[in-house]
Amino acid sequence: MPYDAFTHVDYWVFDLDNTLYPPQARLFDQIERLMANYVMRELKVDSQTAHALRKKYWKEYGTTLAGLMHVHNIDPDPYLHEVHQLDLSNIQAAPDLRDAISALPGRKIIYTNGSRAHGKGVSGALGLDGVFDAIYGVEDAGYTPKPDRAAFQKIFSTDGINTERAAMFEDDVRNLAIPHQMGMKTVLVGPNEIAPHIQHQTEDLAAFLMQLVEGPHGTH
Repeated sequence: MPYDAFTHVDYWVFDLDNTLYPPQARLFDQIERLMANYVMRELKVDSQTAHALRKKYWKEYGTTLAGLMHVHNIDPDPYLHEVHQLDLSNIQAAPDLRDAISALPGRKIIYTNGSRAHGKGVSGALGLDGVFDAIYGVEDAGYTPKPDRAAFQKIFSTDGINTERAAMFEDDVRNLAIPHQMGMKTVLVGPNEIAPHIQHQTEDLAAFLMQLVEGPHGTH
């Protein structure tokens, strides 16, 4: 465990979806279905076309929303509200994760490409109420999504984060490139992928964080 690599960190930035909870919760399946339904209705296309556009915009613009705004000039707020009307019953409370994040020294935030309300809802379902100092959604970055540099700059500036003393936890490899350039420690949460901007990787976020908290002589 690279404990020494994090001793200078006092700003901890966490993505939300498939980072603070495991992909097995299948929450994004619901989001993708709601996004496709929205695209079908608003653009008057069939299901196959809607899913194709969803994937295309995610790949080219960072999020489906960014593509819809850029290409079709849609209003982001109704979209964000609609696609985050989720059944959170598959999200289980994570007391080990709560303990680990609570014990981290310094400031802790969530930064999601979803809405701020989505961040609050899911973190609440995880039992993480009161653990984070702030929760930021895509609206707080002016609807510009990760991995765009301007999005990171907006959120980090708003929160007062010193990126040279910060760490970023993400499940999307793309979203770690700019934080790495900014001097942040980068942690990929999920299956290992090789990229120059990925410094650390874990599939068990709570265990990874607890080892950082307890240090090289901890018992965890």
